[in-house]
Amino acid sequence: MTLTSEAWLSQLETELKDNILGFWIKHTVDEKQGGFIGEMDNEMNITPGADKSLVLNARILWTFASAYRFYARPEDLTMAQRAYDYLLTHFPDKEYGGMYWSVDAAGAPSEPKKQLYGMAFAIYALAEFHHATGRPEALEEAVKLFHTIEKYGYDPEHKGYIEALSRDWQMTDYQMLSVKDLNEKKSMNTHLHVLEAYTGLYRVWKSEELRAKLAELIVTMLDHIIDAEGKHFHLFLDEAWNVKSNLISYGHDIEGSWLLTEAAEILGDQELLQRVQRVALTMAEAVLAEGIAGDGGVWNEATPDGLLNQEKDWWPQAEAVVGFYNAYQLTGDARFLEAAQTSWSFIKQYIVDHEHGEWFWGVDANLLPLAHEPKVSAWKCPYHNSRACFEMIARLTPITANTKEN
Repeated sequence: MTLTSEAWLSQLETELKDNILGFWIKHTVDEKQGGFIGEMDNEMNITPGADKSLVLNARILWTFASAYRFYARPEDLTMAQRAYDYLLTHFPDKEYGGMYWSVDAAGAPSEPKKQLYGMAFAIYALAEFHHATGRPEALEEAVKLFHTIEKYGYDPEHKGYIEALSRDWQMTDYQMLSVKDLNEKKSMNTHLHVLEAYTGLYRVWKSEELRAKLAELIVTMLDHIIDAEGKHFHLFLDEAWNVKSNLISYGHDIEGSWLLTEAAEILGDQELLQRVQRVALTMAEAVLAEGIAGDGGVWNEATPDGLLNQEKDWWPQAEAVVGFYNAYQLTGDARFLEAAQTSWSFIKQYIVDHEHGEWFWGVDANLLPLAHEPKVSAWKCPYHNSRACFEMIARLTPITANTKEN
């Protein structure tokens, strides 16, 4: 049964305000050591002494800055300000510049390497905080990080961005984001989130330098990171763009389809936008054809030989809602609307934690929650799920407004 726009909008706002934002406000503030807790399991047990990651703290800032921009609630500004203060107190490297990958529970550097993925999220968050509050100092910090990434992380020979460097910006043999990743110098994931960060920054800072870099990054991704058929991202590459993996990530494919569209729309280059839209639709079609289980959930990863496992993580489901709806907006094809609503139904039925709040990490082959995975961690943040709600609320609100006017 197809949801009306009004009913869907109501469900999204309830989920966002009560179940996602409410959880983080109530359960994740670290009253003892400042900022936010580093880790919590599914049974709501906080892990003592857990590190606090740049990604988690930046994503909390982005989430609550967005919430304040949408709703102007004082509780969201309080959370955003807390995240902003902690981020700028504990993560900047005052000697070498940039930001540490993680700090310990007390806020001292624990992993000082410079991972571009993490700094991209800091740009994304700081730009959004400026967007929500108008604070000039937040924009100044975002612009400073942009210049830092361009100075040290950009590859002038082959274009694109190196994964990681040492604390003092030297090349390092340790490139990978996590133990699940390949130790290669370039990845789809880092480029996707640099794209996302530069898009958010360009929205509030119309620099010609940034515009040129964002346009170049879009083209680089189209030319080197998306496969020749335009269906899937290559996940890992060397510095000269030689492909090093045959993995397919359905969540990243559908996420990238709408993030690339958003970036090209903000640039306003019609020729580039048309090229991006064609690829975005090809990617959405591929995920719809290959990446959806019979129960409506999005699979995690596959190779040309088939699926790697039967699990379905939370974040591909969130990105599918937006990605498929974006494809529907571009085409008017009802299949994409149905796919977006099916993903939302799957989330409500299997991914939302109706007892404790927030979302489970994912479900197993029997659609049972993955009990061993955390509720809060360096990678389990309020970003994918809140952003799906923000995006859909923004996309559906004009429809409901027009309906009421007519």
